[in-house]
Amino acid sequence: MKNTIRLAALLLAATVLPVSAQDDSLAGERLYQENCASCHGANLEGQPDWRSRLPNGRLPAPPHDASGHTWHHTDRVLLDIVKRGTAAIVGNGYESDMPGFKELLTDEEITAIFDYIKSTWPDRIRASQESRTLADEQVQP
Repeated sequence: MKNTIRLAALLLAATVLPVSAQDDSLAGERLYQENCASCHGANLEGQPDWRSRLPNGRLPAPPHDASGHTWHHTDRVLLDIVKRGTAAIVGNGYESDMPGFKELLTDEEITAIFDYIKSTWPDRIRASQESRTLADEQVQP
């Protein structure tokens, strides 16, 4: 009887967990399209010539795909940027078109967006960002 219950639990986990992970990724993609794609691109490509300042002195929105620098940041820093906006993070009068979303998105929704973005990165880049995040978490109080 115990073996039957264990087998049933394993089969349930094997069928439910992938669906749940897929649902999270779809929710993250939907939230990205609704809140981020207008600046960062529907395909995570960012704005053209994103490394050159615009006439107003601000930088265009960078890509979130592997060609950008999103993966250089830890999860803690990314969450802070999305919640408070780039200017609040950089300080010293820095100006950016990236607003804070703390009034629009929950931490869980922002994390779902990150999960979607990360799902598009090659394994090597995803592992590098995860390593940076783990190292950052170890030095946080």
